[in-house]
Amino acid sequence: MSAPSFRPLYDQIKILITQSLIAGEWRPGEAIPSEMELASHFGVSQGTVRKAVDELAGENILVRKQGKGTFVATHDEEHTQLRFLRIHADSGEKEYPRSEVVDCRRDKVAPELARALELRPGAPVYVVKRRLIFSGKPLVFDEIVLSAPLFKGLSAPRLNEFKGSFYSFFEIHYGLRMIRAEERLTAVAAAEEAAQHLDVPLGTPLLCVDRIAFTYGDKPVEWRRGLCHTAGHSYYNELA
Repeated sequence: MSAPSFRPLYDQIKILITQSLIAGEWRPGEAIPSEMELASHFGVSQGTVRKAVDELAGENILVRKQGKGTFVATHDEEHTQLRFLRIHADSGEKEYPRSEVVDCRRDKVAPELARALELRPGAPVYVVKRRLIFSGKPLVFDEIVLSAPLFKGLSAPRLNEFKGSFYSFFEIHYGLRMIRAEERLTAVAAAEEAAQHLDVPLGTPLLCVDRIAFTYGDKPVEWRRGLCHTAGHSYYNELA
């Protein structure tokens, strides 16, 4: 495997490590070789490898564990389970919402979503609708679109039986780890379907969060629209 040219050496190593992750050489939760071993494998200095690993750790792709080594990050660890959940209680209390899938069906991708997910027009997709329930109250109604070939055999019972986040489910059952997401926020009024599932009157103000989530190599995997009733809750994002 030849390193890409016209890039700093540490960035070339970063790309090569990412390619190994895409190929499944190291699975989520597994340790990667030591910096010394990687330096020998790639024929570079240990300092170059360390800089590449530092950047991947900063992007939540790898995680360093003191005295144990460097591991492929996973959605199954407690400190990462809420990384992509931005609806927080105004009280500051940490909440783990319950997911309740109300529909999961095959369909053809809409033209605007085909572009976003890099699919051909009319490609088969799964459309999943679910509620997130916080302390007994439904606060988020999601519509999620996924490429059918990537998620063979997906069903509402399988999703509802799983005790964990959707992204943990994707990782464990399909080998797809979500690395980052892009979101757009708007304000909308609750239409009939959302009002029914969120148990609010028609026209209730809702926060609409459109998301595209990406796996390794910046490949888009999921489009999601979350309609959020923010009574007692807020969309929280920390900017560094």
